[in-house]
Amino acid sequence: MKLVTNTQITIDGVMQANGGNNPEFDPGFERGGWAMPLGDDESLRYIGDFYLRADAFLFGRRTYDLFAGYWGVQHDFENPFVRSLNTRPKFVASNTITTPQWPDTTVLSGDVEAAIRDLKATPGGELQVHGSGQLIRWLLERELVDELTLIVFPVIVGAGTRLFPDEGKDFALEPLDSRTFATGITAQTFRPSGRPQYA
Repeated sequence: MKLVTNTQITIDGVMQANGGNNPEFDPGFERGGWAMPLGDDESLRYIGDFYLRADAFLFGRRTYDLFAGYWGVQHDFENPFVRSLNTRPKFVASNTITTPQWPDTTVLSGDVEAAIRDLKATPGGELQVHGSGQLIRWLLERELVDELTLIVFPVIVGAGTRLFPDEGKDFALEPLDSRTFATGITAQTFRPSGRPQYA
């Protein structure tokens, strides 16, 4: 399978709390919900179709808990998010979850890198990562990401957890797809392609 990340971020790179303030997952952060006012039918359909392409999902622990508590308890299978997330296998990288409550979940613990490489070696289309910023940074450092989709919202939040660290491995990126939606959201897909060249 191809490992594909899909991340909603702001112009200043913040990915935290795109859907709203959540005191449990983002205590003290009051700038959540920055994505919601900018979404429109076209961009929502694009994101929903993206989810439907997945053969399986890979999550970090925090995003898994958030998604399981929200999407995992919904039953409207006409909704592409509910349908895809509740009918595809889910994998969560965690050394603390022992009995996942969301059906069709496998916990990856111990040698997580080897487990993910084994997943990538299985036949199939896309192993998708949504949210899970800490996991995405970890995957990038180990060069496990095959495609990176950034859904960039035209807003500067000015605070919050950013997708990319202040320092990390450098990558050249090959553009694969780009589109712009009516509210100014852009979706850009890249393939990591080695190290950048510097002038």
